[in-house]
Amino acid sequence: MDNSPVFTIIAPIYNELENLPILYDRIKEVMDKSEQSWELILVDDGSTDGSTNLIRDIAHNDGRIRPVIFARNFGHQIAVTAGLDFSRGRAVVIIDSDLQDPPEVILQLIEKWQEGYEVVYAVRSDREGETFFKKVTASVFYRLIFRITDVKIPLDTGDFRLMDRKVVSVMNTMREHHRFLRGMSAWVGFKQVGVTYKRAARLAGETKYPIKKMMKLALTAITGFSYVPLQIATYMGFISAGISLIAIPVVILMRILGSQQFIGQATTLIAVLFLGGVQLISLGILGEYIGRIYDEVKGRPLYIVSEAPSDNKNSKE
Repeated sequence: MDNSPVFTIIAPIYNELENLPILYDRIKEVMDKSEQSWELILVDDGSTDGSTNLIRDIAHNDGRIRPVIFARNFGHQIAVTAGLDFSRGRAVVIIDSDLQDPPEVILQLIEKWQEGYEVVYAVRSDREGETFFKKVTASVFYRLIFRITDVKIPLDTGDFRLMDRKVVSVMNTMREHHRFLRGMSAWVGFKQVGVTYKRAARLAGETKYPIKKMMKLALTAITGFSYVPLQIATYMGFISAGISLIAIPVVILMRILGSQQFIGQATTLIAVLFLGGVQLISLGILGEYIGRIYDEVKGRPLYIVSEAPSDNKNSKE
């Protein structure tokens, strides 16, 4: 007999001691309204503030809570991946633990799933408590990714979404180390729809996605779903060659006419610096792609757990 719950909620945790009790209470209240069986997977991503022990305590008091404790910090996208591996529900919801994504929206996601949609992503109509700079850079990030990647990732969406079990099963076969889950869920296809919601301000603690991590995530998204950077390097090479082809006869003609403008080392220095810059940029772009290939061929596990549920068929490392 299959005792799997109908819904699985995945919440990655990294130093969220203040938010955890409220997160649990709100998810419990919301999911009990669904009148369906559910489980909450709390993935501890190497917390150092006491969140780990609190997760254990919550799980001890409620059998629907399934803790997955990492041996160290592996990052948000990997923590969500572990939650997908250990999930058992017919539908799986990913939600952040900072409560910026209101758990109450889960019921709207479930409604769309019950209508037959297999991926229901939450679209941010507003972002409370964030600076103008963060809003602008986030908007630019989503639109840049939308334009240059091979798959059309919905604008203004994060990882907050519901996915049917068939979608999760496909994503669990995709084991790349540099992961951009919202891109992966768009890439797999299936019947998808968005639900608009108002993103709240962080309840407590500090953001786990500062500018540096956002830039890293953007780089992962671009290199994981687009060859545009490699194409740009090629275009820059052609432009450099074109400039050289134009410049050579011009310089020869000017010399014949006795012009003094191209005498000396300044012109040579500028040309060398320009070509050197193009070459270094191209090498850097190639290095990003080669580095990702290197990470894949090493064959290391995506994550290592120190504690995890033992009754799961789908878990992978």
